Amino acid sequence: MAATDRAPATRRAPSEASISMRVSRETLSLIDDAAMADGKSRTEFVLESARRHAVDVLVDRRLFVLDEAQHAAFVHALDNPPAPRPKLKALMRRKPAWAP
Repeated sequence: MAATDRAPATRRAPSEASISMRVSRETLSLIDDAAMADGKSRTEFVLESARRHAVDVLVDRRLFVLDEAQHAAFVHALDNPPAPRPKLKALMRRKPAWAP
């Protein structure tokens, strides 16, 4: 196959991305000490800590726990929404900016 007959080269998206950040020497030392105490590399420690915190933040916004009375009030509010007020009705009649 001649060089001109080859299919064009395609670039693959990297399967991994890098994160670069600046931290104080004190913070870096603290992270390194904690990583060593945990038997991990700095990268493993930082990624695991950041990932765990990211999951916690997202779950906090999606999961909530209610006792029986709170649950009953929540279900009641869902089943019996208030009547739409004039401003809501006007908003729902407006054409969205992205609509043709």
